[in-house]
Amino acid sequence: MTSETLPDIIYTIVDEAPELASASLLPIIRGFSRVAGLTEFLKEDQRKADDLAILSKVVLNSSANIIKLPNVSASVPQLTAAIIELQHQGYNLPHYPENPLNKKDTDIRNRYDALKGSAVNPVLREGNSDRRAAKAVKRYAMSNPHSMGKWEPSSKTRVSFMKGRDFYFNEKSSTILQQHSGKAQIIFEDLNGLKVVLKDNFVVHEGSVVDATFMDVIELRQFFKDQIYLTKDLNVLFSLHLKATMMKVSDPIIFGHA
Repeated sequence: MTSETLPDIIYTIVDEAPELASASLLPIIRGFSRVAGLTEFLKEDQRKADDLAILSKVVLNSSANIIKLPNVSASVPQLTAAIIELQHQGYNLPHYPENPLNKKDTDIRNRYDALKGSAVNPVLREGNSDRRAAKAVKRYAMSNPHSMGKWEPSSKTRVSFMKGRDFYFNEKSSTILQQHSGKAQIIFEDLNGLKVVLKDNFVVHEGSVVDATFMDVIELRQFFKDQIYLTKDLNVLFSLHLKATMMKVSDPIIFGHA
């Protein structure tokens, strides 16, 4: 590949929820062949272009313009759903072994695990897992410093957050003791006593940390209501920022309540 053949802009569809299942599925599939080493499972006409490998070369070019949407952070349920969907389309892919029983299962799981987390960021950061910018970006920024513009003393800013009954407040952690190790379940029980098994028959080992939390929806809605009214009284822009470990599940719901 030469610089003359590179397009001016490369746009990758790697959006977060609620479009994760659709908009983000294609680049994950395209990354399977290299990232997870699954090429041997696929027929020749089923193999896809490795866009991430191409992107890794593009980021080294100082003339590259890359438009990147938020990260792809593939969780186990999303990964297993993608595998099942591909299997139904005729792709001979193995299931994701959550509890490997032998060396072959362990090898398959390790290769799939390369897709969990962000598959795109290390490429854009030239192998860095942190948020350091690529060298080409740094060089451009140093040569073309950005002006922040004029700061008006009358500009108003206010930050507020829930003081309790949110994920942070309700979080509980426990270290598994030897007598409690073994097979376990995750069960949701509603106010009427109805129990739903969310995850069954998995193993917790001694020393593992089990963590759980929840959001109080009544408190959340009251918080939103109070802040929206206060923002209107202060005549400032209302902006909602969400960042949670379980954001692929919780954020669309929280936005809905807002």
